[in-house]
Amino acid sequence: MNKLRGKVAVVGIGEVPTGRYPELDCMDYLVESSYQAVQDAGIDKDEIDFVIPCGTVYFQGFNSDLITSRIVEELGLKRVRNNAQVFSGGATSATMLKIAGSLIYAGEAKNVLCVHADKLGTGLTGQEGIDLFAYAGIHREWEVPFGQHYSAIAGLSLTRYMHETGTTDEHIAAVQVSNRKWAELNPNAMFRKPLTIEEVLKSKMLSTPLRAKQSNMLADGGSAFIVTEAQRAKDLTEKPVYLLGAGSRVTHYSLSQEKDITRFGYADAAREAFQQAQLSPGDIDIAELYDSYPIYELIALEELGFVERGEGGQFFLDGNTCPGGKLPVTTNGGMSSQGHTGGGGGVAILVEAIRQLMGKASQRQVKGARFAAVSATGGTYMDAHVEILGTEIP
Repeated sequence: MNKLRGKVAVVGIGEVPTGRYPELDCMDYLVESSYQAVQDAGIDKDEIDFVIPCGTVYFQGFNSDLITSRIVEELGLKRVRNNAQVFSGGATSATMLKIAGSLIYAGEAKNVLCVHADKLGTGLTGQEGIDLFAYAGIHREWEVPFGQHYSAIAGLSLTRYMHETGTTDEHIAAVQVSNRKWAELNPNAMFRKPLTIEEVLKSKMLSTPLRAKQSNMLADGGSAFIVTEAQRAKDLTEKPVYLLGAGSRVTHYSLSQEKDITRFGYADAAREAFQQAQLSPGDIDIAELYDSYPIYELIALEELGFVERGEGGQFFLDGNTCPGGKLPVTTNGGMSSQGHTGGGGGVAILVEAIRQLMGKASQRQVKGARFAAVSATGGTYMDAHVEILGTEIP
């Protein structure tokens, strides 16, 4: 990945509002977000020569359409050489970006469209949504029979983390409040009503000590971004966003095989990413952290080196991550407020980082933002990914 440092850049982004829209087809989200990205990049759509759709989980039939190039036809693209689906759960954003960058660096593509859309909000029944998160990435022999579920996994991580660090319920609730403050400023967010710590703590217990308002919310949505060669990017947009560093670690499949369910592989991934970028945590203006549950946002904040172990909760509680704070965190509102769209939840967080660096975040714009750190993880938090993005190359 060192060879990619500053060699590729994102030049356009697109996103549709996240929510529950039973009247719309998933292809509507794909086409609209892709169209926006093309317009934002200032290129002709026929300049796209490689399409990478994110895997869709709400319906296998639609997923098959994406695998077999339906989106190329729907967009009317005339010069696409390859359509190749990428899917690694919530980590798809990171793998998409690295694969797109590698293709461009290798000369196999010039303009890569990365796009996701899903209908977890209205494309699944309530029970189907429960079943999805009770089986996907959970060992069918050793975990499924005993009732393992993503909310239970988050509860286990949270319980252990609180035991080791002394973090309180109020600290954990402050993560959700911070995310919601950003969502209040995000017109594409599913939930924009103000939220208080008291409201979070009064919500029903979901998986001890995790409460209902500390869970991700399944939603419909879509977003897209376009990657090209860095030199060309300067001619297309005023502020191209360069890939400066990327680090990744796979640590387990079954949660029982993870050595530390309060750290995972983030420290190693972050060290690798920062070394490539030739930056440190102190240089970062925005941290866009994957947040399916608040515990994973806290773990990433600490393991990436922004605060010491066990200090993350107080950092959130003191308002440092909110609009106007020392370190803006997850500025689209995350999956608890913008909404969880399957593998696309991570793509939306990546797109938000790019939007902020391009200076296109409107009311929630972080002034003077130059560098962003982005985290992602898939399945039962079996891998850890960190990308460092910037508007300049150190």
